[in-house]
Amino acid sequence: MSSIDLSRNALSNHIAEHITNQIITGELQPGEKLIENTYAEEYGTSRAPIREAIFLLTIEGLVERIPRKGAVVKGYTESEIYDLLEIRIMLESLAMKRIAENGVNGELVEEMEKLLEQMHEEDDINHYTEMNHSFHMCIVDMSHSDVIKNMYTRLKMPLLRIQSLSFAKEGNIGKSIKEHHVIVKLLKESNVVEAGEILHQHNQDVIASIRNRLFQEKGIKPLDN
Repeated sequence: MSSIDLSRNALSNHIAEHITNQIITGELQPGEKLIENTYAEEYGTSRAPIREAIFLLTIEGLVERIPRKGAVVKGYTESEIYDLLEIRIMLESLAMKRIAENGVNGELVEEMEKLLEQMHEEDDINHYTEMNHSFHMCIVDMSHSDVIKNMYTRLKMPLLRIQSLSFAKEGNIGKSIKEHHVIVKLLKESNVVEAGEILHQHNQDVIASIRNRLFQEKGIKPLDN
């Protein structure tokens, strides 16, 4: 019976986290090749843990393998970006529907309030984006649906990359925090229907913000929000 090399597995996970951070922060850009030898030298290891780390990132949707080129940072087309955000809206709307049916979880609402306190103090866009995802994950957890949770979890890494585009626009973090406070208030009052409406518009505004950002990059005049 073969044994599992836990030390190499831990190293692969650590390397995967390191590369993930490089991708989320923009240090590694879409289309940029991941050089196995470079990471092997940096970590003083063989290429095997690097390959495993890259395999993990491929599953997460952050890296893709291209014939004759190797592993590169995955880029998303405009259509794919909108699809990911629309899927997020559908999953969160379904989560709110389940919350309306099953009731509000007070402990998760308290967790959302604690996250909001931290978000008020955070000025790093990438850290804020991660906390924002945790906030929305509380809503998903409150649905008590493993199906919704598993599907939403698979969106995490692509969403972190995409949503950082929205939060990079001046004023969007403040708008996000304000709307999060409203959602928490309504959930505490068990007003799930109105909370769901605010959440839906909140998510639609993210799409509008990112659309304007993409238009600007193309040199097209942004749309009014």
